[in-house]
Amino acid sequence: MEKITEMDAHYVAHTYARFDVTFVRGEGSLLYDDTGKRYIDMGSGIAVSVLGYGNAQWEKAVCEQAHVLSHVSNLYYTQPQTELAKLLCERSGMKRAFFGNSGAEANECAIKTARKYSADQHGENVRPVIVTLENSFHGRTLATLAATGQDFFHHDFGPFPEGFAYVPAGDIQALTAVLDAQPVCAVMLETVQGEGGVEPLQGEYLQAVRDLTAQRDILLIVDEVQTGNGRTGTLFSYQRYDWIPDIVTTAKGLAGGLPMGVCLLGEKVKDTLSPGSHGSTFGGNPVCAAAALAVQNQLTDELLAEVKRKGKYIAAELSELPNVKGVSGRGLMLGVESDKNPKELVKALLKRGVVCLTAKNKLRLLPPLTIGWDELEEAVEKIKEELGK
Repeated sequence: MEKITEMDAHYVAHTYARFDVTFVRGEGSLLYDDTGKRYIDMGSGIAVSVLGYGNAQWEKAVCEQAHVLSHVSNLYYTQPQTELAKLLCERSGMKRAFFGNSGAEANECAIKTARKYSADQHGENVRPVIVTLENSFHGRTLATLAATGQDFFHHDFGPFPEGFAYVPAGDIQALTAVLDAQPVCAVMLETVQGEGGVEPLQGEYLQAVRDLTAQRDILLIVDEVQTGNGRTGTLFSYQRYDWIPDIVTTAKGLAGGLPMGVCLLGEKVKDTLSPGSHGSTFGGNPVCAAAALAVQNQLTDELLAEVKRKGKYIAAELSELPNVKGVSGRGLMLGVESDKNPKELVKALLKRGVVCLTAKNKLRLLPPLTIGWDELEEAVEKIKEELGK
């Protein structure tokens, strides 16, 4: 039989620089490859598998829903989608939900909503600009690439959609200057810049952005694609502050391994989207919605408190190493900057049975929120050993 790696090289588009591992099974926070080798998952499939693998409640919800109804489209009502929308709105403080299949789609919806709100309130094309932060990441569609504040992504696929401006993170004067000079309808940001190096924004800056946007009837969009669903120790990362966004997007861990994204609409924009103004064939699919309900029902206050404790443990253990320059992030979304090449570090850890990621110049850790203490301590010990070499 032809090897999976050979088939992949022959038939799959070469858009990923894959590691030479084929995973075939998962159990809890552990993964197993096709040779039977065991790995501790400190990446969660890039912050997706928040409940790990083989979660009984999640599996039961998915299987039961697949058995009774897998898809009918959004021309009709389905119970799981409606129940999920209600639960997400209640837990987030938002008013309406639009479901898609990814974080990029959720952010596309946010961009369209912001511009339509501005057109409804101020006239079409009067205030089309959306301001994002340098070092941000918002997706890989043309519009979300244009929204991403990293020049690296602004090549090869042009022309990109217009109507985006970028300012340095943490610089309220720079933001004010852009708002004074350009016709802005929204500011979009991540409270922790994930792909940008797991860099948290300061609370004082975020409060200033919220105040500034509210004063000018400019929408505040918070991209919670990676930070949402308990990743930072609160259900959504903005919930550690005393303000609320106008639009919230999330995906990744939302359905615990199935493709789902959501754009949550606040009071100002809850009625902005009308029939025909936006849509998705697969968005809010009953099976994905059932999976997401199973995830939400397990993201309890007790679990979120444990996420904070585990994050503090990792940061404390790794920060004490002499060659570690710092540990950034919140909860179980952490970046470790050291004198080691992060890509080489990930390769070395993979050989030792620990699955990690990178973000810019850092080792990135995004374990399942349910990872057990035994596995976590074992993984941290191996990371410490590799960092110490």
